[in-house]
Amino acid sequence: MIGTLTLDQLRVLVTIADTGSFSAAGRQLGRVQSAISQAVATLEEVQGVLLFDRGGHRPRLTDTGRVLVEQARLVLASAGRFQAIAMSTHAGLEPELVIAIDPLVPTAPLIDSLRALEERFPDLPVSFSTEGLGGSLRRLRSGSAALGICLLLPAVPDDVAAYPLLNIGMQPVVAPGHRLASLGRPATQSDLEPHVQLVLSDPVDPAGGDYGLSSARRWRFVDLGRRLDFLMAGFGWCRMPAHLIAGPIAAGQLQAFQIIDDPTPREGLTIHAAHMRNRALGPAGRWLLEQLRERLSA
Repeated sequence: MIGTLTLDQLRVLVTIADTGSFSAAGRQLGRVQSAISQAVATLEEVQGVLLFDRGGHRPRLTDTGRVLVEQARLVLASAGRFQAIAMSTHAGLEPELVIAIDPLVPTAPLIDSLRALEERFPDLPVSFSTEGLGGSLRRLRSGSAALGICLLLPAVPDDVAAYPLLNIGMQPVVAPGHRLASLGRPATQSDLEPHVQLVLSDPVDPAGGDYGLSSARRWRFVDLGRRLDFLMAGFGWCRMPAHLIAGPIAAGQLQAFQIIDDPTPREGLTIHAAHMRNRALGPAGRWLLEQLRERLSA
């Protein structure tokens, strides 16, 4: 009979389990023992189960009682979160913060900022997803994300408010056994053209994010990790974020090279924090944005 179940009954049940007796539960809840006994008896009668074995000196949870106590804990915790979110929203905080991240965004400052966000707003539900190239902007425009940490290429769209966070240096690299590794000089476009270029692509519109293409043969990847696997296996060349390849280069697993008249900006690609101009960030979103800007500028 779920319609007659109350949070108070569940609270009584959990308190008895935690304190070890009806009388101790009554003292903790500020009630007489008879009221505690009546609450349990009503719960057992309405639900049609036996929660306590009353045959001994002290009532003991039955097997069913032990299972239902754990379920009661979950319900009470969920109710607590419900109340906390409602109170925070009433005070002006957004009911949730949904963040979409492009694959090139460095992980460490993001983790630190999200940990700080959790400490500052412990009751705020936060949803986080890593998107393929172009996915964060799509999530912003669809309204399914409030804040995007992303590339905006070739330029910031008019409907987006964007805040530059940092530049990511992009370095052309190949595996040591690749033919471009033994070139002995900066590569020309004609050097690159016959070799497979491993391209990070938008999974929805693969040709929509074609920037910095130099080869006629292209293998397209949605995630950065799989592209790195194929790169290190010698299947082609690509430009990789400098912070991700420093270790493999030092270990001799990858080899950097230069490209004459490389179309990729010398200063690298700009990572932005972005939201739609017609959907302002709430207090927590603004706080996270400032945290990211402070951490990355430092």
